Amino acid sequence: MFLAGDIGGTKTVLALYTQRGGELVIAREASVPSRDHAAFEDILEAFLGLEPPRLEGAAFGVAGPVVEGRCQTTNLPWVLDERLLAARLGCPVRLLNDLEAAALGMLQLPPEQRVPLSTSRRARDGMTAVIAAGTGLGQALLFWDGLRYHVQPTEGGHCDFAPNSAEEDALLVWLRGKFGGHVSVERVLSGPGLFNIWTFLRDTRRVPMEEAATQAIMASPDPSAAIARLAMEGRDGACLHALTLFCRIYGAEAANLALKCLSSAGVLVGGGIAPKILPLLKQGAFMQGFLDKGRFRNLLAAIPVEVVLEPRAPLIGAAHAARSLA
Repeated sequence: MFLAGDIGGTKTVLALYTQRGGELVIAREASVPSRDHAAFEDILEAFLGLEPPRLEGAAFGVAGPVVEGRCQTTNLPWVLDERLLAARLGCPVRLLNDLEAAALGMLQLPPEQRVPLSTSRRARDGMTAVIAAGTGLGQALLFWDGLRYHVQPTEGGHCDFAPNSAEEDALLVWLRGKFGGHVSVERVLSGPGLFNIWTFLRDTRRVPMEEAATQAIMASPDPSAAIARLAMEGRDGACLHALTLFCRIYGAEAANLALKCLSSAGVLVGGGIAPKILPLLKQGAFMQGFLDKGRFRNLLAAIPVEVVLEPRAPLIGAAHAARSLA
């Protein structure tokens, strides 16, 4: 039996896997709000119970940099350590960056779990870029050595936000005031980032705001989800403007990553947000931002871009990493 986890700023998902006919099969799974717990170990003990099963290996995708087997989570006050977890669980443990786990999981998915945003065909060899907006913004690289894929995790989501229009210039200036200096691209491309974009539009009065929609958003426990819902339902122009701007910036940042690693094999867009706003992504703002790179437009036009629909990709990747430890 193997234990896998997807540890994010919003929720933590744990699952026990068994092997059946060479395939990994979920035996039990649970999802809990991360911020309701002071430490990851509290969630772990509640999930495993008083008589924990014998484990052959455990792996956890964590939203944060993993350095020498240790991770200080980015959006939670948790510290995870492979050695301490291995002693607690009685089995080998591996910590992975969450996008590293997601990229590994994407390799296991069938083609129907991918929706193309471009018309280019995906090649097997070459570099693949992985980008995923959710609670934060994750980025990773997949490279083919002729026999198998390897994953290179990054913390690219914390690089600088680079505006590409007068409106985005104004957004950057507004964000500098809000955050007191440095503005990472995660401040724009994430769940909280969508709310930042909408708040910028509201505070600078760049678009008309409907009072009823504004009240609904501010009263919502998840304002970003409310903005996306109102936009997707066509019920509020300001929300649609915010989400369209979000999609264009998302495409531009995906292209930045593609250029940095020359991802000739493609770009995979994962995370929790993309599948929920897929109709708007397919309308063109994402690809407009992706292709708007001047002299390198033609190069980028040859790179296939696909949205990954499977929300369990990080959990699947962690499960395969856990099995490799046995």
